Formats: sequence, structure tokens, C-alpha cells
Amino acid sequence: MFNGISLVIYLDHNATTPVLQEVREAMLPYLSDEWGNPSSSYRFGSRMKSRVEEAREQVAGLIGCKMPREIVFTSGGTESNNTAIHAAIMAQPDKRHIITSQVEHSSVLTYCGYLERHHGYRVTYLPVNQEGLLSLVDLESALGDDVALVSLMWANNETGVLFPVAAIAELCRGRGVPFHCDAVQAVGKLPVNVRELPVDYLTLSGHKLGVPQGVGAVYVHKKAPFVPYLHGGHQERARRGGTENVPYIIGLGKGAELARKKLPSYDRTVRVIRDELETRVLNSIPNTEINGHAAPRLANTSNITFHGIESEALLLLLDQADICASSGSACLADSPDPSHVIAAMNPGSAARQCVRFSLGLQTGAQDIAKTLESLKQIADTFGGQLS
Repeated sequence: MFNGISLVIYLDHNATTPVLQEVREAMLPYLSDEWGNPSSSYRFGSRMKSRVEEAREQVAGLIGCKMPREIVFTSGGTESNNTAIHAAIMAQPDKRHIITSQVEHSSVLTYCGYLERHHGYRVTYLPVNQEGLLSLVDLESALGDDVALVSLMWANNETGVLFPVAAIAELCRGRGVPFHCDAVQAVGKLPVNVRELPVDYLTLSGHKLGVPQGVGAVYVHKKAPFVPYLHGGHQERARRGGTENVPYIIGLGKGAELARKKLPSYDRTVRVIRDELETRVLNSIPNTEINGHAAPRLANTSNITFHGIESEALLLLLDQADICASSGSACLADSPDPSHVIAAMNPGSAARQCVRFSLGLQTGAQDIAKTLESLKQIADTFGGQLS
């Protein structure tokens, strides 16, 4: 159950996470008495600057970044992804080809589509197989002298399927092509070490780490090409204009510090609960299947097809039972279209009959038991459609 709200079972941690008490407490002074501008030269402002730099070190520590100045604070994952793509293509105007995949987050796909339609860029959308994995052979074949950037995610937000980012990074580095990795879903759930991973840009978002929505970061390797996305003052070493969002940056630093401490036990703690959910669903509810089950996946994510039940109806009935889940990315929740991720994995499949359950460290066995009970009742209600 969820943070004292005894009736709610929250199984949508890939959409956002509950704000951690330690994060809230770290932020509060900077929402009240400590409100100075970190760019000011007097001590009241310079104290804010020191705290921003401390948060930068905390974020750097979470991803194994040796030089905190390679961390640029942003407003979240969408801005971070747009910043990385913009940085690479604007710094290489003679290269007009971008490589990404069909299953990326909308912040990558939409921006690539915009560049394609309005600025004449050629975008290669790599396919994935039925398990959600891409082919390194396809990537290698697409790489050419005209490629400005390869932008591929680490962990899929809908299925949890993991791309082989180390192999991708090595392939890009060998061809001299900048590589952007959207690691929003991976950071805090998997070990990330940019000192060992030859990545040029890596993006993360605070609200996946127990931090309020509205803050994120992009790692920019010191040798990576870079042109700012937001222009203004000299904040963030002239890489991102605008007065720093001090309270939220401090919150992100604290969230990163806590995630780093919890990381060694995260996988084994959450995977057991997730696997229990999947096993019991498959064994007790007919015509169900796990999407991407044979691929490497995040420990907390399960995307399940309930054949014969529209996801919209299933989620409505789960909500009535005070169970929070989703049909995919929260950023596309208002779209009438089925999941582009599931459609890419299985063209013509039941992409409108999938539900994503994404667990957190707070998820307990009792939450899974109640969720399974509700799912079985829903399946019984739809009875004949499932046989």
C-alpha cells in the first residue's frame, strides 16, 4: 500500500514516483527562508550556488560521472532528451541523418519527427523484434558518414525491455558517431557508470527517483559536441539559460543520493514481487501473456496482454478498486492510438489490451494479492470474451 493512503495500491512507478520524505525535507528550506538567486554575488545568493553544486555532485555520483561539471540541470526528461538531440545536430550542421528506434519515448520520437518534417532531416527508425529488442546488425547497417546522432533508450518505459547500450555505445564510438542514451527509466534501477560506458549524452528525470515533477538532468561528455537548447544567461556554464530551480535541484540531488544507497538491493527486492505478480496472473487468468518476457527487463516492470479485455475498461475497473496502473506511457495517456511500443513488437497484435504494472520498493506482497484478486474478478466479469 502507498504512503499512508491505505486504500490505494500504486503500481505505476514508471509514470511517476511518490515524493520521498527525505527529499521533501531537503527542499523545504529553499521554498521558504533560503530563496536567493544562485547567480548573485552576495553571500545570500552564493549559498544557493553552493547547494546547487552539491546537488550536481550527488547526481554525478549516481551515474558514475567523475566530473560533476558534465551534469546540466533541466526541467525534466523531455527537455533533457530534446537538449541532447539538439546539441548534437546543431553542432554538426553538415550531417542530416538521425538514428533512433520505433519504441522510443515520445519526447525523442516527436522531436525527431519535427526535424524530419520541418527541417529536412532523415530519420531512421530501427525496428524491434517480438521481444522488443533491436538488432545491432540493423544499427551497424544504418550507420554512415551522414549520421549526426544515434538516440536510443536504455530501458523501455512500457515493457521494461533493456537495449544493449554498452554494445551500442561501442559501435557508435567506433564509427565516430555521437550516442545519446535516454536513461530516464534505468537510472536508480540499474547500475549506471558513464566512466565505463562510452556515451556522449545521457538523460535522467527526477520524478522517477522520488523527486517532484519538474527537474531533470543531462550528462554531456566533456568532448561531446554541444549547442545550447535554451538561450539566456550564463547559468549551467552557459549550457542552459534561465535561473536555476534551486529547491527542485536540491531535491534531485537528495533523490540521487538516496537512489545510490538503495541501488544494491533494488533489483532483488522488486524482482521477487514483480515475478510473483506475473506468475499468478499467468496461472490464474486465461489468455494472458507477458510482453517482452524473454528479453532482459527492468526488475519492476510487467506489461501484460489481457486478450479479450480492452485496457481502457480494465484500468477503469482497477481504478474503482483503488489500484493504479496504466496502458503505457503517461505522456500519451490522452492519445486514442494504441501503444506504439506493443504495435512495433507485434504488428496487428492486441495493442489495446495491454496493461503496464510498474512496482516500487514500497510495493508489498499484500498489494499483489489484492491486485490479483481484482484482476480475477474483472476476468470473470468479461468471462466469455476470454475463453
